[in-house]
Amino acid sequence: MADETDDYEDEYADELPEDLNVSEFVGPYVFPNNNRRRVPGYIYIAVGVVCVALWAFTRSGDPVLVNFGVLVAGVALILIGLYHQVAGWNLDFDERDALVAATRQVGFPVGHASAQLGWRGLRSRPTWRILLYSAENPPAQRGLVLVDGVDGEVVSWFSEDNPEDWSDLDGALDSSGDR
Repeated sequence: MADETDDYEDEYADELPEDLNVSEFVGPYVFPNNNRRRVPGYIYIAVGVVCVALWAFTRSGDPVLVNFGVLVAGVALILIGLYHQVAGWNLDFDERDALVAATRQVGFPVGHASAQLGWRGLRSRPTWRILLYSAENPPAQRGLVLVDGVDGEVVSWFSEDNPEDWSDLDGALDSSGDR
């Protein structure tokens, strides 16, 4: 019984995938391009065409397995595949480009910032959501800027004085920002 357990432990080793293993870090993170949606779109279209063709070729007989549902599934797959083609925008502006555009837009020196990729509209156009804080400690201003991921245009933005009160965080902060 002990031999079987030893064999199992020798065969199986739990490890992280290469892209998540920090010890083998080789460079900056590259955000995946949104145009990868087109690949499954081509597959959906191909399978949909096969379904429609299969239904068309067996229509004259009385097939048991190929019925009207295969036609409906084929048309649905073709429509979904076409949507994937339309929604597969090329992400030309990465988070660094979006951060530069957002910094230019708000008009204050930026300290901490965060970027999140979202999509807008029925065609799922990629849009960077950039949350910015000014460079003071604690930050005096904050802003939210939406930057288009395809052409880098600022879609919308908002900036305000920071309403957050950080004076009770680990004691009071002095005017220089040092503790």
